Amino acid sequence: MRDQEHALEARLAVAAAGAVVLLVPFAVIAALIVGNVDWLHTLDHDVSVPVHDFSLAHPAWASFMWWWCLVFDPWTWRAAALALVIWLVRRGARPVAWWVAVTTIAGGLLGMLLKLVFERERPSFLDPVATAVGYSFPSGHALNNALVAAVIVMALWPVVKRRRLLLAAGIAVPALTGLFRIGLGVHWLSDVVGGWLFGLAVVAATTAAFLVRRPIDVRA
Repeated sequence: MRDQEHALEARLAVAAAGAVVLLVPFAVIAALIVGNVDWLHTLDHDVSVPVHDFSLAHPAWASFMWWWCLVFDPWTWRAAALALVIWLVRRGARPVAWWVAVTTIAGGLLGMLLKLVFERERPSFLDPVATAVGYSFPSGHALNNALVAAVIVMALWPVVKRRRLLLAAGIAVPALTGLFRIGLGVHWLSDVVGGWLFGLAVVAATTAAFLVRRPIDVRA
């Protein structure tokens, strides 16, 4: 029992530290955006313009990115999270199901709230490849892709045999989705990086909270 207690404490420490490590760079990016720092704007511009121009010159590629982002829309991930919750409940893993539900809902709501707080305008082009409504920071696609992908990987890790494939998909899909949002010209680089960081920070924070509330039998 003592070993189990120490293992749980170690996981709690890692989760809490992960939340802090992820939130610090997110806060830095947010502060730079609020301060309208020139070098960040220049960096975003220098990345977005040539990428957008490339997409504009390659309609087939732009169409592929658009469909990809449609398939991996935040609501698609929320539906996947709901399916995972149902599956976990049927397996008798109700605490984990609650964690999946709370993490997904909290991340989505906080992402929308942050957009309203920062009110950052999206990139604007004379001949846009694609358009999107709402504010820009943080990217909802990047945030929800990173958040729910991490949740799915963590929830399925104990029962999946091909863990490397699961982990690779959990990294590749959010990464590509975020990059494609830049390629479509609907987000700045800092929007996407901020979305990734905040999504993973929410997962780390709710994981720490889940471990704190998890009962520990410390009897010898």
